[in-house]
Amino acid sequence: MNASATVRALVTQWTVAVPVIAALALVLSWGRTLSPFAVAVVALCLAGAVLAAVHHAEVIAHRVGDPYGSLILAVAVTVIEVALIVTLMVDGGPETSTLARDTVFAAVMITCNGIVGLSLMVGAVRSRVAVFNAEGTGAALATVTTLATLSLVLPTFTIGKPGPEFSPAQLGFAAVASLLLYGLFVAVQTVRHRAYFLPLTQDGRPREEADPAALPGRGATTLSVVMLLVALVAVVGDAKAVSPTVESGVEAAGMPQSVVGVVIALLVLLPETLAAVRAARRERVQTSLNLALGSAMASIGLTIPVIALTALPATSPPRLLALPAIRHHALLRLVAPRHGPAFPTGPR
Repeated sequence: MNASATVRALVTQWTVAVPVIAALALVLSWGRTLSPFAVAVVALCLAGAVLAAVHHAEVIAHRVGDPYGSLILAVAVTVIEVALIVTLMVDGGPETSTLARDTVFAAVMITCNGIVGLSLMVGAVRSRVAVFNAEGTGAALATVTTLATLSLVLPTFTIGKPGPEFSPAQLGFAAVASLLLYGLFVAVQTVRHRAYFLPLTQDGRPREEADPAALPGRGATTLSVVMLLVALVAVVGDAKAVSPTVESGVEAAGMPQSVVGVVIALLVLLPETLAAVRAARRERVQTSLNLALGSAMASIGLTIPVIALTALPATSPPRLLALPAIRHHALLRLVAPRHGPAFPTGPR
């Protein structure tokens, strides 16, 4: 097969056509009020773009190898997730001041509980034992915990501003610290201790690198890079297009506004969830954990600096990051010793 025939075959694949259609749906629906039928069409395009993004991410990961492939997907998804959060916050006004917190917290919970748990279960069902590297996974989990505490817990205990909110200087420190922690972990993952993040065989040895002859060609890899970006932009853009319907449904059901952040996180993390599950089915549980924990890390490490930048104008609405449940729990622990039990303990 000559080069032109190869290119023609690649272009006619559904994994190329669907992201383009989803991007076209994004252009046609941007800034418009959609009918229920149009919302359903955009949702179908969104689902197709998610599946296409998973395919292209796997092609890239196969070409560049672990752990670079999982890192590329995690960063790409998070960058566009941050763009979606900022767009919704700018358009929504003061009522969206907690959107970043809700989305980041939902992303951390979905990745650390949902994706990690699902990957371990699939890997254990597939091979009886889910084998992964404890050194690399433990370091990733410790970094996620540190970043989450810094951005979601610490604002509860600061006194620079009234309420559970960072002062501008504190928010700047949290942003710089988040970037430094994330950059340090990426250096450890890709340079210093790269072996800790490579998938293992059932007997605990690193898996052999793929045969160079079986790797995707340069042209196919370049096409996958372009289509991955198109698919991810379409995923996030189409998610924004259907977000008014989601918000209306949440409001009609009487649910809290934080549910919107959960839905955004679920939609944005769909490509990584499917990629992680497919990696676990191929007995590459370490790759699944790299995807999950890397997404949680990137979600905090990249979102907080951008939120700090958007909060620089004096007229910008407040950016609330502290988790209200932690705030209430901390207040109860401070009040209970002085005023007795927070809740009645005797018979009613």
